[in-house]
Amino acid sequence: MNKKKLPIGIDDFAKLRKNDFYYVDKTEMIKELLLNWGEVNLFTRPRRFGKSLNMSMLKRFFEIGGDKSLFEGLAISKEEQLCDEYMGQYPVISISLKGVEGHSFESARAELCTVIGSEAGRFSFLLNSSRLDENDKTNYRMMTNVGKPGEDRFVLTDSVIKSSLKVLCDLLQKHYEKPVVLLIDEYDVPLQKAYSFGYYDKMIEVIRSMFNMALKSNDSLFIAVLTGCLRISKESIFTGLNNLKMYTLLDSRCDERFGFTEDEVKKMLDYYGLYEYYGTTKEWYDGYNIGDTNVYNPWDVINWCDQLRTSSNKTPKKYWANSSSNEELGRFIEKMGDGVTKAEIERLIAGETVQKRIEEQLTYNTIYDSVENLWSLLYATGYLTQSEPPQGDLVRLTIPNMEIRSIFRDSILGLFKKSISNETDSVNAFCEALKSGDSHKVESLFSELLKNTVSIRDTAVKREFKESFYHGILLGILGFKRDWGVLSNRESGDGYYDISVEIEDEEIGIVIEIKYAEKGDFETKCAEAMKQINDNNYTAELKYDGMTNILKYGFVCYRKQCRVVLERE
Repeated sequence: MNKKKLPIGIDDFAKLRKNDFYYVDKTEMIKELLLNWGEVNLFTRPRRFGKSLNMSMLKRFFEIGGDKSLFEGLAISKEEQLCDEYMGQYPVISISLKGVEGHSFESARAELCTVIGSEAGRFSFLLNSSRLDENDKTNYRMMTNVGKPGEDRFVLTDSVIKSSLKVLCDLLQKHYEKPVVLLIDEYDVPLQKAYSFGYYDKMIEVIRSMFNMALKSNDSLFIAVLTGCLRISKESIFTGLNNLKMYTLLDSRCDERFGFTEDEVKKMLDYYGLYEYYGTTKEWYDGYNIGDTNVYNPWDVINWCDQLRTSSNKTPKKYWANSSSNEELGRFIEKMGDGVTKAEIERLIAGETVQKRIEEQLTYNTIYDSVENLWSLLYATGYLTQSEPPQGDLVRLTIPNMEIRSIFRDSILGLFKKSISNETDSVNAFCEALKSGDSHKVESLFSELLKNTVSIRDTAVKREFKESFYHGILLGILGFKRDWGVLSNRESGDGYYDISVEIEDEEIGIVIEIKYAEKGDFETKCAEAMKQINDNNYTAELKYDGMTNILKYGFVCYRKQCRVVLERE
């Protein structure tokens, strides 16, 4: 039996439904929006949580002339009265601002013109509408102006950009004699990019005017839905807008409509015959608490299922982490010692919690001004989640899953590597002691270097994660010896060693096995490390490559303490 295709990167609802892709039914969101009425609705969710697909679903439901068969068999189809009243009954304006970015205001402005012009271009029939006068049609032409002959860029004046959505609502309402559904996806991306590249004030003036005209006192508007990562403060962008209904990460309304619930993930795994991987899936991609519901990251789950079905590699990957720069977390980690304590990060890495005051209304131009804002940013963007119901604006935060914990680890290791670049004497002394077989000095110097980073608490985190953390630290140190051949997690003999080093000019080979000493039991773990090296013949590759002086090390770590054992071969 052929299984449905997995919708990796598919955010067009019609394409997904027509081409036999697997769909996790989120159409009850339509019912909730209509029954819990709000004229302007803003949903804030982390990236890759299904925002664009839900917006496409809303478009296909409301738009006049839409394909009603797309919703056959889905939850909303059971609401017959609601479907009769609203399905296919409204003109829809749908834009995404995720591509409105650029290194300069001019380039970002050009992208915004393209978004507006392209969407307006879908309604070219307005030029022949008997319900529009010549002034209306002139206004429409101004939104679809492509400049000089041969130019493929839309060229709009500032006044046209700012009034575009309002004017297009008015024109469509006149033509259809029905109010308009307005959908704006990723509404905050232009402001994020503008802040990053230094033209925030110019961009916010345009976006504020465009939104206020379209969303405030717009008689041509039936309902508006916006999505984004952050709730931008009213003072910044929604000045005087009193009809805005918020659906944030703390809100229980519509909390199941973005992300996959426990039952939805179990059903997907079972459908593809992958239920045996449920535990790994939960450990790596679950843990986001939105409102009263626990959800998985849908981007991760879909990619992980695809990997399990098509690849022999059954090791989870950081799909969500690899889809962006993780700049927010990097800036947070850099604040260690400057408002963010190492102890707080150690508690988070260990699976514990920290309580912080969360500010849900932020502005991009001040978001990095305080540590308090950074905590709120990490929460809003999905690096942290609430571990229990909030107490007012105080939220107990935790890292949601193993994927995000691994991102924290990588960011910490990156900062560690940057910090030890100034410790060249200590690094060189460590490497010389390692090469000469001075295990006592290796132990002493490595313990000193560990003081430059966080430690791993002996709590909820699995041993494998703890060992990989110290593994990364050691690799970061050894990476400074550019003339050494350093390899990691390679097959040799009857297993996979942690680290091996070849110093070809001196025919010195080093193999290192790293262990974490639960509760500080160094002696047992030291013996275990050396036994593993010998039993699995990890030195085989070194001998094959002509290394005649071979050193076998066991590194056993516990928080910021280290024991090193050595055998020569």
